Amino acid sequence: MMFKAKIHVFLKPSVLDPQGQVVTNSLHSLGYNAVMESRVSKYIEIIFAYDDSQKVSEQVHTICDKLLANPNTEKYSFELEPMPD
Repeated sequence: MMFKAKIHVFLKPSVLDPQGQVVTNSLHSLGYNAVMESRVSKYIEIIFAYDDSQKVSEQVHTICDKLLANPNTEKYSFELEPMPD
């Protein structure tokens, strides 16, 4: 069995999001004035050739901590999806 890790990396609420502000401004210019705020985040999928969900989870945490998320400004969450071989 394999697992797909679906990872979301997003800015901490206290961090300003200039890309999100550009999206909000653009939506306002298109007439979507009810939009109060938008935040831009990253979505990453990684497929693992392991059948041990605990091992995959540990590796996803390590990958996020070392590469995908800046611990000073970002948080992450993920879910594992079993995949058939």
